[in-house]
Amino acid sequence: MTDDELTTHHEEQEPSRRRALRLAATAGGAALAVGVGAGTARATDTGRATGRTQSGVRTYVLVHGTHSAGVFWTAIGRELALRGHRVVAVDQPLHGTEKFIPRAYQAQDLRALATEPSPVAALTLDDFERRVTGAVRRAARLGGPVVLVGHSMGGVSVSRVADAVPGLLAHICYLAAFCPSRSMPSLDACAASPEGQRSITPVEQIVGDPEKLGVLRLNWRTSSRRDLAVFKEMICAEYTDGEFLRVLEGMQTDESVTAYAGRAVGRAHTWGRIPRTYIRCGKDRTVSPELQDRMIAEADELTPDNRFTVHNLPNAGHLGPSDPTRVTDLLHGLPV
Repeated sequence: MTDDELTTHHEEQEPSRRRALRLAATAGGAALAVGVGAGTARATDTGRATGRTQSGVRTYVLVHGTHSAGVFWTAIGRELALRGHRVVAVDQPLHGTEKFIPRAYQAQDLRALATEPSPVAALTLDDFERRVTGAVRRAARLGGPVVLVGHSMGGVSVSRVADAVPGLLAHICYLAAFCPSRSMPSLDACAASPEGQRSITPVEQIVGDPEKLGVLRLNWRTSSRRDLAVFKEMICAEYTDGEFLRVLEGMQTDESVTAYAGRAVGRAHTWGRIPRTYIRCGKDRTVSPELQDRMIAEADELTPDNRFTVHNLPNAGHLGPSDPTRVTDLLHGLPV
């Protein structure tokens, strides 16, 4: 397909794409200003954990974000393991070692890629919750306190699992992650909020019609400089080009539109009784800092006696700092 043909194709798809992306596209990036929550959160700017800590072994169950996989956690998980902890990096269904790769993606046949069906379309947030809950149950049976951590879209699974098995979790943590609330009950609703609209939306980069495919499809292997620039700005603007290319290698094309719409509001008597931490990324262009602040504030309004502890990484984008030890230090220091 020529550049002119691609331009025409994009223009023809634009109205349908915008309808689908009105709610979902903000989450298409991965895989991170003082706002409404700053006055109510217990925040630190040092990137160091505060409060009571335990040096004993715990199990970290790590949940990746949209278009991503458990491999996202490799560097952080390795360092946690070296510090003596047990680590489980979950692959959600049809992600990671199970991921669906469209034949047209491998061939870079853009016309075919726009219509190739995807089994990812059948996935719901219930499927994601079951996968993570299963990992948490096994981790709890094998001993040691369980800390559940989610990045980006992984936050909705954290909220759902914390509601399902609160007694199995010693701490929950959101890393630049979605934490839906009563006013924003799903990832879609968070993305559609005024704060969510401050994020980058990759409208021009969507392949095919999400409403027909049932997935939000992105071509990470594109040779378009414009598209690559959008992807980099969206997920890791502060990374080197070499680091950015390594990030792209771990991304997958499709994410379920249905999962974006799944309700994931933590309840006060279950999710709300678990100690929780938010790692706020101040230069996030996928989950805007303003949206992070609003989600923190609304969670704290629900459970004013059990509020988020917030650690601010002011110069970090959506993937967090390129040096993983900053996040590892925070996770290692979480009180359990």
